[in-house]
Amino acid sequence: MSSSVAESHKAALLLFSGGQDSATCLAWALDRFERVETVGFSYGQRHVVEMECRIHLREGIKRLNPQWQQRCGEDHVLDLSVLGALSQTALTGQAEKIFEKDGLPNTFVPARNLIFLTFASALAYRRDIRHIIGGMCETDYSGYPDCRDDTIKALQVALNLGMDRRFVVHTPLMWRDKAATWQLADSLGGQPLVELINHESHSCYLGERTHRHEWGYGCGHCPACELRRSGWDRYQALQGAQERRKE
Repeated sequence: MSSSVAESHKAALLLFSGGQDSATCLAWALDRFERVETVGFSYGQRHVVEMECRIHLREGIKRLNPQWQQRCGEDHVLDLSVLGALSQTALTGQAEKIFEKDGLPNTFVPARNLIFLTFASALAYRRDIRHIIGGMCETDYSGYPDCRDDTIKALQVALNLGMDRRFVVHTPLMWRDKAATWQLADSLGGQPLVELINHESHSCYLGERTHRHEWGYGCGHCPACELRRSGWDRYQALQGAQERRKE
């Protein structure tokens, strides 16, 4: 195996938004790969505050573990403003959060994850990186079809055929609900990581960061906030049960 190929097996590129899921995935990646680069996307999202949060999260996670500090590589930000111009959804505009007739919420940005992973793979190709990591999940999610396991697996095949590479797309949260995601963060970095993600990550679709709840900042009413709150409550209940068993 050539040194370049060997290096590509040790490196990963993480889709890093600044939210709870991608922050947990960053810790997961830093625990497994020798070099982890991150990529964020600016696409005119209504919750653009996440782009600022991702900077603080990256630095905070690096400081939690000397090994993570050493392994955390370059950060990239790609301008995909054309995606926002095309979609005009509640996630990129000022529309109310309502469910459409086909069952999909109008926070669904058509093809977003497909485009993100395609651009990430193009970047990974240039960076000699084989492993691509995303926080997609179909256990606790808003019903977006581009978060489903079948979609991600099909796209991996297309990317490999289209670029003649052997990319591996990892989705460590695919079968975890939000409570299990908090538990994963706990297992990776203990309460310091949980507290960092709680305080610094952003999930709220409205970009609301003026009011902090027990589960973090947000409006408390959008689908992302509802998922995050219910997951935090279940995680806290599980933590309480574990403490009682120790007594």
